[in-house]
Amino acid sequence: MKYIPSTLILIVTISFFAFFKTATRQPRILVFTKTAGFRHGAIPKGKAAIQQLGKENGFGVDTTEDASLFTGKNLKRYAAVVFLNTTGDVLNSQQQTDFETYIRKGGGYAGVHAASDTEYDWPWYGKLVGAYFESHPKEQDAQLNLSGQRHISTSHLPAEWKRKDEWYNFKNINPNVTVLLTIDEESYSGGRNGNPHPMSWYHAYDGGRAWYTALGHTDASYSESDFLRHLLGGIQYAMGNADK
Repeated sequence: MKYIPSTLILIVTISFFAFFKTATRQPRILVFTKTAGFRHGAIPKGKAAIQQLGKENGFGVDTTEDASLFTGKNLKRYAAVVFLNTTGDVLNSQQQTDFETYIRKGGGYAGVHAASDTEYDWPWYGKLVGAYFESHPKEQDAQLNLSGQRHISTSHLPAEWKRKDEWYNFKNINPNVTVLLTIDEESYSGGRNGNPHPMSWYHAYDGGRAWYTALGHTDASYSESDFLRHLLGGIQYAMGNADK
C-alpha cells in the first residue's frame, strides 16, 4: 500500500503537465513565400519580421515555399495562412482545392503586397485576396487615408499616413470587401484607380476571414513600427483573434 501514493502522484503529475502543454499550446500561422514571377527582395525581411511578431505576441510562425504543404491535414494546424509577396501560379489544382476547403472550414488568410499578383487563373483566389494587381509607378512618397472603419490593423494609425512604398493599381476589385485604407492619388504620380483607390481591406469570405494590404514592397517597411502594427493586426484578424 505504501507505493500507491507515489504512483498516484506520478499519474497526477503526468496528467497535469499533459494538460498544461495542451492548454498553453500556441496557435500557429503559415507564411507562404513561393514565387513563380517577380521575386521581391524584401521577402527575407518580411519573414523575419513576422517571426518576431509571433514571438512578441504569442503565436508560432512556420515559413515555406513548398506548395506541397497545402494539404487538408497540414493546413488544419494553422490559424491563418499568410501569402507574403507571392507571385504567379504557386498552387496546383489539388492544392487550390485543399486551401479552399481550409477557408470554408473557418480558416484565415492574410495577403501582403504581391499576394494580389498571384493566381490570376483562379477566380476564387481573386475574390479571396480582394483584387488583382494591374500596374504600379515607381516607388515614392504618398498619403494614405483611413476609411473610418474600426479595425485592429488600422486603429493605431493617424487619419493621414504619409510613407514611401510601391503603390499598386488594381483590377477586379471585389465589391464586398471593407476598405480600411485608401491612397490619395493627388499625393503621388501614377495612380489609376481614381477615387476611392483602396490599399488595404478585409472581409468574411466563403466561411473564413481574409485581410490584405498592398503595402510591404520595401525592405524598410519591415522595420517601420506603424507598418508592423498594421501587419500584426491583419494577421490577428485572419487568425480570428479580433472581431475586426
